[in-house]
Amino acid sequence: MIGRAAKKLGHAGLVLLVAVYSLFPIYFMLVQSLKTPQEDVFGHPLFVLHPTLDNYRELFTSEPPPDGIISRGLLRAYPFLRWMANTAILFAGAVALTLVASVMAGYGLGRLRPPGWRWWRRALFATYAIPHTILFVPLYQVVIRLGLDDSLLALLLVYPVLALPFCVWILSAYWERLPRDIEDAALVDGASRAAVFFRIVLPVSRPVLVTAGVFALGTAASDFMLASIFLLDPRTLTIPAGIGSMDVSLEELPVVAGINLMAIPIALLCAALARSYVRGLTGALTEGT
Repeated sequence: MIGRAAKKLGHAGLVLLVAVYSLFPIYFMLVQSLKTPQEDVFGHPLFVLHPTLDNYRELFTSEPPPDGIISRGLLRAYPFLRWMANTAILFAGAVALTLVASVMAGYGLGRLRPPGWRWWRRALFATYAIPHTILFVPLYQVVIRLGLDDSLLALLLVYPVLALPFCVWILSAYWERLPRDIEDAALVDGASRAAVFFRIVLPVSRPVLVTAGVFALGTAASDFMLASIFLLDPRTLTIPAGIGSMDVSLEELPVVAGINLMAIPIALLCAALARSYVRGLTGALTEGT
C-alpha cells in the first residue's frame, strides 16, 4: 500500500516538474512584460511587485510613419497592430488550407486506397524528415516565379506545404482502419458518398482533425526564418518577423509584451485542445499503423 502511494506520488511529482519546466518560459516572459523599467533593473527577476500594462499600451499608442519608414530606436513607430492582423489572417488561412488539402489527400489514401497508396503515404511521411532550411532555396524560387515576394500569400502557400506531410499521414492512418460499417449502412440507405463523408466520417474524426490543425498551427507559429526573408515591407510583416526587425534590444520590455501577445493566445488555444489532440494522435496511431 505504501509502495503504491509512493509510486503515485512520484508520478505526480514528475508531472509537476515537467509542467513547471514547460510553463516557466511563459511565466517569466509574462512577469517581465508587466514590469516598469525601474523594477526590471532593481527588482526580483521572477516576481513583479508593481504590475503595469504600460508596455502593452506602448505597442499601440502611435501609428507608424506615413511613408512606412521605421524610425531608429523608436518602438512605437512600428505598426504592431497591423502585424497582429497579418499574423491572425496568415495563421487561420494556413490552418484552413492545410486541413482542406490533408483531408482530401488523407481520405483518398486511407479510405479509397488507389494503386500504390501505401508507398505514396510512406513517401509523404519521409518528406517531413527533410530540414526546412534545405527547402528554402526552391521555395524562394517558386515564390519569385509566382510574383509573391513580399506578400502574405507566399507564406500562405508555404506553411501548408511544410505541414501537409505529417497531416496527410496521420489522417490516412486513422481512416485506413476506421470501421466501414456505418458508412456502408448509409450508402445502402441511398446516401451519397459525399453526404456520408460530411455527415458521418468528419464528425467521427474530429479528434484527428484537431491534431492536424494544432500541428499546422504550430508549424506556422514556430517559423521565423521564412517570414523574415519572404516579407520585407514593415506593413506586411507578421509578429515574429516584425519583432526581429525592431532596432531594439530583446531586453526591451515592450518587445517582451509583443512576444506575449502572440505566444500566450496560441498556448491557451493549444491547452484548450490538448485532450482532443492526444485523443486524435492516439487514435491515429492505434487505428492506423
